[in-house]
Amino acid sequence: MENQRTLADGLRLGVRALVYAVVGGAALIAIATVVSVLGPLLALDLYTPPVAAWWTVFTAIAVQGVPFLLLGTVVSAAIGAFVPERVFGRLLPRNPALAVPVAGAAGVVLPGCECASVPVAGSLMRRGVAPAAALAFLLSAPAINPVVLVATSIAFPGQPEMVLARLVASLAAAVVMGWLWSRFGKERWLRLPGAGRPPAPGLRGFASGLQHDFLHAGGFLVLGAAAAATFNIAVPRAVLDVFTGSAWLSVLLLAVLAVVLCVCSEADAFVAASLSGFSPTARLAFMVVGPMVDLKLIALQTGTFGRAFAVRFASATWVVAVASSVLVGWWLL
Repeated sequence: MENQRTLADGLRLGVRALVYAVVGGAALIAIATVVSVLGPLLALDLYTPPVAAWWTVFTAIAVQGVPFLLLGTVVSAAIGAFVPERVFGRLLPRNPALAVPVAGAAGVVLPGCECASVPVAGSLMRRGVAPAAALAFLLSAPAINPVVLVATSIAFPGQPEMVLARLVASLAAAVVMGWLWSRFGKERWLRLPGAGRPPAPGLRGFASGLQHDFLHAGGFLVLGAAAAATFNIAVPRAVLDVFTGSAWLSVLLLAVLAVVLCVCSEADAFVAASLSGFSPTARLAFMVVGPMVDLKLIALQTGTFGRAFAVRFASATWVVAVASSVLVGWWLL
């Protein structure tokens, strides 16, 4: 009976995937047909040199980022579907001061996007893991996992120091925030997540997690690529010179831009690489701050842990991440 149920679930997943492929293919064909008909009519009005430059930057960022985004969401969905949550709790020391760096370092071997790190951190807390350790993992996992580091090395070819700087700065910020919460955090600020409904295990959970994570994160990648392309083309060079001429202002600008753009961590290195007018330390700050503090993460943290926590934690994390980027950038870049 169990084998029959598993086979039936597999068939349903296959049929669903086929339907998605057929519907998606039909939609792409329809869009291509409309574009091929209307394109020549609009080309004379729209295809100006600035538009061509915008499209080139947007396409380069999106095309480079999508493979890493897909790889990251596949691994993240597999972990959520096939790795029991209790495994994480058993691997961490009971002493919070020791558990924080261990949880932070665990992000190196456990890929996942920042959207997935919030529910994982909530699951760890429900399993009895110290909140400080769970929060260190929440910050480190999307910032220093293998997919992100490989993507960074591709986005910055011939610059291994940028990959190392991202690893060191992100891990340092995550561990410091964990220790700060362990020392100064108040229980009344943190609304511990309830048991809720656990994610479906097996193939069903994998397919559901993959579909949700890729579509959700892919949308932010497209928006981030469009915003970065618009920023590169629309902002006058004279305005950028005001910031690029100052090391401090350029770091602060890109640190704020990372919060607003909400680019997925698997793809933010390509956006940072496109901001070639800024210093390496400023671009490092963009990559360190983005996976730890952005608008979608603040919303997710508010819904999971409460507004009192999200406001305090996001503000402190932004300051620590910027400081870590500046120190590591001065040291390595």
